[in-house]
Amino acid sequence: MRTGSGAVPHVAVVGGGLAGMRAALACADAGARVSLFEARPRLGGAAWSTEKRGLRLDNGQHVFMRCCTAYRGLLDRLGVSERVFLQPRLAVAVASPGSPLAWIRRHALPAPAHLAPSLLAFPHLSLGARVRAARVARRFASLDPDDARLDARSLGDWLAECGVRDPASLGFWDLLIRPTLNVPVASASLALAAKVLRTGFLDRADGADIGFARVPFADLHDEPGARALRSAGAALHLRTRVESIRCGARGVVLGVGGTPVIADAVILATPPETTARLAPAEAQLDAAGLARLGESPIVNLHIWLDRRVMEPDFAAGWATPLQWIFDRTGASGVDRGQLLSVSLSAADEWVGRSRAQLREVFLPALRALFPAARGAEVLDFLATHEPAATFRQVPGTRRLRPGNATRHSSVWVAGAWTDTGWPATMESAVRSGSAAARAALRALGRSGPADAEAA
Repeated sequence: MRTGSGAVPHVAVVGGGLAGMRAALACADAGARVSLFEARPRLGGAAWSTEKRGLRLDNGQHVFMRCCTAYRGLLDRLGVSERVFLQPRLAVAVASPGSPLAWIRRHALPAPAHLAPSLLAFPHLSLGARVRAARVARRFASLDPDDARLDARSLGDWLAECGVRDPASLGFWDLLIRPTLNVPVASASLALAAKVLRTGFLDRADGADIGFARVPFADLHDEPGARALRSAGAALHLRTRVESIRCGARGVVLGVGGTPVIADAVILATPPETTARLAPAEAQLDAAGLARLGESPIVNLHIWLDRRVMEPDFAAGWATPLQWIFDRTGASGVDRGQLLSVSLSAADEWVGRSRAQLREVFLPALRALFPAARGAEVLDFLATHEPAATFRQVPGTRRLRPGNATRHSSVWVAGAWTDTGWPATMESAVRSGSAAARAALRALGRSGPADAEAA
């Protein structure tokens, strides 16, 4: 695999997650020679599928919104847009024990008034709290997510200044913020919360329409990604670990199984700790700063019942330890009953708990939430744990997130944790890969992708 520079630049991409896939495709589409190295036997990074006891399960329930133009563009590039569902109009069912379903919907009003009817009718808040929530939403619309002062503050402190202190009102904002920032509302970065709420819910009426995969991620990212990369001419090396990277006279030299691979540029699309370990000294990455980004866990439960107990495709939980519940029956391959996936964000309390311990807590909660579950037989109960699902998106993290460039012109970085201005989501990952490819190609004298992802 020894290569050298020539008329056609050689770009090595390390990491086959969404950031790495997007970077590799962008470079290949621009005419570069591309080699992608992934230590695992699959593509997709943090959004992956597994098979357990005959069930096809995703490691977690990832969703996107209509405003996620970069991720949706990647789906188009992979030719799999028909494998996802995107709501024509935002509608979120909110389930609470002993209560009928409540709904958060967008209405036929201009932004940001499109959510006001739902806020003012939300039954789990007092009338005064509903009016206050509508006023707070309007205040969010005036915040600038790029204002560095906002990243120095917590959302909890800002809400307290707005008069939001009661548990029910904090629970409402937690319903929106916890699944997107993977931290509790009280400790979230105000800047990132403003980004989520403005871009997703306030700036455009249709921005928060929710999308999700109809198929397992293996059928959405892994197999289509490999096919697209090979079709574009990229060399795909799965089960191949890059052990070292050093800067040479003609670019960079990657140590791959004892064999040097020479490239004109390398894009490190790996987690922060791996990036800090692999980046050559000349790149001058702030390894200590990357370590301070920290980790926040997500736990996902997969509950197979012998009958249908939840009618909506998904629901948010209220006054229950269940946070967001999704019907994954069709995607999982079960032939009877219903398979529900429960996503628990900021799951410090639950990560590492045994299946028996999780079952003891969450099965009674499920039966309290959905009366039809009380007589249902549990055919299987599985859990997946992601201890380092995202970095901790708390005040002060913006300054720790590096851009795509390093101090060496042949070394670039990408990942949802880099400074995209977005929280650590699939959208952030794809945007970072596109931006890193653009910058690397520009340094090599090539044109990069000029599309909506740069917005």
